[in-house]
Order: sequence, then C-alpha cells, then structure tokens
Amino acid sequence: MIYTEIKNIGNYRGIGEHLDKAIDYLCTHPLEGIAAGHYEIDGDMVYMNVFDYETIPEQGAFFEAHKKYADIHMTVEGEEIVGVSDLSRVSVKTFDEEKDLMEVEGAIEHYIKLLPGKALITLPEDAHMVKLAAGSPSTVKKAVIKVYIG
Repeated sequence: MIYTEIKNIGNYRGIGEHLDKAIDYLCTHPLEGIAAGHYEIDGDMVYMNVFDYETIPEQGAFFEAHKKYADIHMTVEGEEIVGVSDLSRVSVKTFDEEKDLMEVEGAIEHYIKLLPGKALITLPEDAHMVKLAAGSPSTVKKAVIKVYIG
C-alpha cells in the first residue's frame, strides 16, 4: 500500500512499467472536472474508471482484492474511507479469475481517509474495502486506475 499526495506520485516511478504509465498519465491529465466513465490509457494494462456514488456504512461494503492488478484510488470530489488489510490476514470467500476479483472477509487493519489530492495505491497483497462513509454517507466522485502487475 502506498498513500501519498497525487502531486508527489512521480516519486514512485521505477516500481514497474505499467505503474510508470499510470503515473505519467496522472502527471499530465488533471482529474478536476472529469466525467464518470471508462478511460483507456494502455489497453488492458492500464485504464481508469470514474464513478459517482454515495458512500455507505462498513456493514454494507464489499471487501475485495486482486491477483493481477494494483488499484490507484483517488477521490475527485468528496471524501471516503478505505479499509485495508494484508491479504494474509483475511479469508478468501470467492475468486472470479476473469474479473480478477477476490471477495474476502476479515478485520480491517488500517482505515485511510481519501480526500481530493490524495492517492492510495493498493497492491495485490492489499485487501481493500471502498466506499466507506467518513461519518455520514455523502456523494463522491472517484477515479480508480487499474494497473496490471502480472
């Protein structure tokens, strides 16, 4: 897991080829005013989805992990909490290989407050629970860049 200011994300170049492409994209494409939708950056290797939604209580949230992709989470508008746990500390309930989506259950180890201007990179070893309300439910616009790790 990496939690940083988007303006400092360039410091993480060199970790991997596809992460470098995602970082380059973020450094040249501001997120302000972006519309919800799917944005191709480098085919299936790097792409971004932008969502509009209401945050929810932890009891109704989905706890997930991925084997092949890292996620770069960024709120464009609003704030949310993301719960993160090491994958070794949770149990896998289901895995959809085609979607690279693992549903997990267990305790959250860390709660990260995601505000505009911040980026949270969850790696394959990081189970994450998103859309958590920071207090009461609120509207969020969020960008998630999917980065192929392999």
